[in-house]
Amino acid sequence: MVILPEVLGFFGLSREFRNAGYFETEQAQRIALALKPAIEAGHLIALTGITGCGKTTTARRIRQDLDKERKILVATNLAVDKERVKLGTLMEAIFADIGTDKEATLPTQAELRERRLRDLIQRRGRPVVLFIDEAHDLHPKTMVGLKRLVEVVQEGGAVLAIVLVGLPRLRVNLRRPAMEEIGARVTMLTLESLQGSGLPFLTWLLERCKRSEVASTDIFTEEAMMMLVDRLTTPLQLIHYAWRALEEAYVAGQKPVDAETVHDVLVPDLDGLEPRLVRLGYPVKSLCEALNARPAEIRAFLRGRLAPGRMQELHQELLKLGVVA
Repeated sequence: MVILPEVLGFFGLSREFRNAGYFETEQAQRIALALKPAIEAGHLIALTGITGCGKTTTARRIRQDLDKERKILVATNLAVDKERVKLGTLMEAIFADIGTDKEATLPTQAELRERRLRDLIQRRGRPVVLFIDEAHDLHPKTMVGLKRLVEVVQEGGAVLAIVLVGLPRLRVNLRRPAMEEIGARVTMLTLESLQGSGLPFLTWLLERCKRSEVASTDIFTEEAMMMLVDRLTTPLQLIHYAWRALEEAYVAGQKPVDAETVHDVLVPDLDGLEPRLVRLGYPVKSLCEALNARPAEIRAFLRGRLAPGRMQELHQELLKLGVVA
């Protein structure tokens, strides 16, 4: 059993990697600059990126900055099961975050509810933005309702913006012809993987977590660091596998961590078809819906066990959806 304090002490670390803080890339800075004017204009905005690329962390930092500036009122949807979230729940989130005790509760009757929320935003006298994480799981009808809610608020002379944060499946769905009513009105922003910033991120991670008297090369050899950076593309992956390498090296009594140890903790199918599709937002259930196929067929497809002709058909269907895996 690996005990956290012992790992920290062995390598001269002051904290876990996952508690390092916020690493802001130039790309994240550009997204923040693009978001603020879009929010002030009352846009529907989609911020997408693969699992672990930092979109939720970036959105959280942007919310914090907006709160500090106090020019825009920020609301956040906290409901976990997005597949079951309806428009009323999202409206309650806005009401809960920008309302006051005097406003009591939001009416349950649709017409009164919309009027009360519109009037509240008007009285607050500032643009309001609602951030919705895991938005790729929202029902299309909920998306349509959000679009209409933005319009209702605008018709009353106020500003409501919606920021949808989700996996690339959100972007794919919004670009489908059936979603043109929404997709044509959405400002699309994409947070890519580290894109050449892997080594700066890993260097920053070690600096943030090690004690001042410890050198980074006392923790990982240069070869081990380069192997991590070459194989991994997101902050989440680097944090996860670098820490696993530390645990393996600690058990073996080895310091610094070498490339062989890193190689041993990197799983062989890290870049397989199924993991890549999941990072895009397509687990088995979503693939069944997107490709109109049975779960057993999808599992066989992911394992490469379908007849070649059917494998090619499903690959082509994915390409038609805009999914490149």
